[in-house]
Amino acid sequence: MLADEVRRHCAQIATSARHVRIDLDAPVELDGIAGLDPELHFLEGRPEDVTRYVLILDAINFGSGFFGELSTTTDAITERLTAHARAHGPWTAEQLHALDAPTVAATLALEPSHQLTHLYAEALNQLGAWLPDHPIPATADGLARALTAMPFFADHGFYKRAQIAANDLQLAGVVDFPDVDALTIFADNLVPHVLRVDGVLIYDDALAHAVDHQLELPAGSEYERELRACAVHACEQLAQRAGVPPRTLDNWLWNRGQNPPYSEGFAHITKTVFY
Repeated sequence: MLADEVRRHCAQIATSARHVRIDLDAPVELDGIAGLDPELHFLEGRPEDVTRYVLILDAINFGSGFFGELSTTTDAITERLTAHARAHGPWTAEQLHALDAPTVAATLALEPSHQLTHLYAEALNQLGAWLPDHPIPATADGLARALTAMPFFADHGFYKRAQIAANDLQLAGVVDFPDVDALTIFADNLVPHVLRVDGVLIYDDALAHAVDHQLELPAGSEYERELRACAVHACEQLAQRAGVPPRTLDNWLWNRGQNPPYSEGFAHITKTVFY
């Protein structure tokens, strides 16, 4: 299973990490809010439309490292995408394949010339080309593996967006994957930050300085890989302690990160198509 590959990969990095330490004795709160917000997300349409909407949403579920330059947020982009789906229906495969940066910019309220806008257009073009030949598989693992055929989903060792797409379809109520609870958390930059605030992840001085001063951590660098891997590895053990699947713990932590004291600090900045 793809998720087991992620577990092995992250455990290997975490056990030899030089810049991040895991403290499972930290008094972390193991509960919270999970699920998709029916106001924020388009969940009320026909199943085939909701399925396409979720895949569109997750095709562009990246770019937090650019958000400061664009004065936007994940929720702001989601609100615009949802409004478009409610007004016009989610883009069809043909429309996705033909999308350009100006159209994406107008829909999502982004700067047409910005790099992220062009990356979003490219991601949606990839999805438009992928959709006609890929019916939704019967398992979360099957979907995650199928999605990695698209370059922007091929997040080797972590597969954040390939896994979260399977989870989001489950939460949207349009699939019932028997293996969905085997997914790992969805390794991004916010969950490590929440775990740091809660004392579960401890950064060395050099990494702490880089994160706190908002210095970009290049994608694939030792710092960046250790942050994501240690978050996954720690959450495997925390989820077991809480008696919930890692995907549920991920929702708890991500939603917690939207509010103080978590929202008052800084997550690490990495400019990547993987989260």
